[in-house]
Amino acid sequence: MFRLFTHNDLDGVGCGILHRLAFKDDTYIRYNSVQGLDFQIERYLETDRLEDIVFITDLSVNTENAQRLEAYKVKGGKVTLIDHHKTALHFNEYDWAHVTVEYEDGRLTAATSLYYEHLVKHHYLKRSSSLDQFVELIRQWDTWEWEKNETLDAKRLNDLFFMLSIDEFEERMVKRLQESDTFSFDEFEEKILDMEETKKERYIRRKRRELVQTFIDDYCVGIVHAESYHSELGNELGKDSPHLDYIAILNVGGKKISFRTIHETIDVSAVANQFGGGGHAKAAGCQLTEQAYKFYIEKPFTIESLRVDALKNQHNLKGNQAGSLYADQKGSLFFIYPRTDQSWTLEQNDSNKQAFSTFEEAERHIKRNYSAWLVRDDEYLRFLAENPNHSKRSK
Repeated sequence: MFRLFTHNDLDGVGCGILHRLAFKDDTYIRYNSVQGLDFQIERYLETDRLEDIVFITDLSVNTENAQRLEAYKVKGGKVTLIDHHKTALHFNEYDWAHVTVEYEDGRLTAATSLYYEHLVKHHYLKRSSSLDQFVELIRQWDTWEWEKNETLDAKRLNDLFFMLSIDEFEERMVKRLQESDTFSFDEFEEKILDMEETKKERYIRRKRRELVQTFIDDYCVGIVHAESYHSELGNELGKDSPHLDYIAILNVGGKKISFRTIHETIDVSAVANQFGGGGHAKAAGCQLTEQAYKFYIEKPFTIESLRVDALKNQHNLKGNQAGSLYADQKGSLFFIYPRTDQSWTLEQNDSNKQAFSTFEEAERHIKRNYSAWLVRDDEYLRFLAENPNHSKRSK
């Protein structure tokens, strides 16, 4: 029997779909959480079934199970581990493990794309246009390349995955990939995906108003409690508040934390690793351990939510040559205006002047250190009327 132990997200289930297509009914597939894999592997190895062919994809085992798998292989067992996470690279010391983070052309890998190539190479599966398209959508979603490439179908495929049970999603995809030369969504799926997009946008807007900000170690972190849409939520909050180094999304019921960042210089897999988790540089996760609880829930509990920048202003605009006005929870006002030498001045409460080379640097400073927000036009115009010298300075 061809056994597969894989992750229970889209990338892991993509491997399951390929496995089903390759081995038909002679299969056993177990979808696991990150924490659940080791229990399943240990229990399986106790059966000592040397006749099976075992694959592990999109997840890595602990040290004890790595040693057990090595002993299983020495006894004649057939096992292959395929992963794409940087935190799993050390498994390449075993001849049964294949961990590749990046292709030679610079594209990031996904477990589904690596497993597809493995199955094709060993003649378990025949390449097709529909499979190529399906695998590439999953790869772009999992590596977040879909946004840069504007491959919206990759995002919609993940949306569909979360709207269906794993069994139903797997059944739909297997049938479609067997019957069609190209991969596309059917009419029913298109309709429910459009409805889901509207629902998701409302959810993200609501969660934006619940975001709190604090410093954890040297990072300026945005923290929000949410049970749904973690990838999209983390990405949108990160783009909306680029002064934050990363976003921590807490699911207290599931006792999990997801970490997301939009910055190339931040590696959230290293953050997750501190709490026994892992993942990618821009997307990672871990269990809500006792230590993580103190950092992300207990200490920030009393912090006020971040105020949203005024959205419909016509006068108080970011980078305005007439100056931009911000406020914080303590009632302090921050006025940023250009100088004649093309630098920018930041005044706090009409004093305490600081110079910055760009407007963005000045704004980043007050947002990180004071959680300030862009005020509405009415407050801005009243401020200029009461402080005419600011208008003169900014000209």
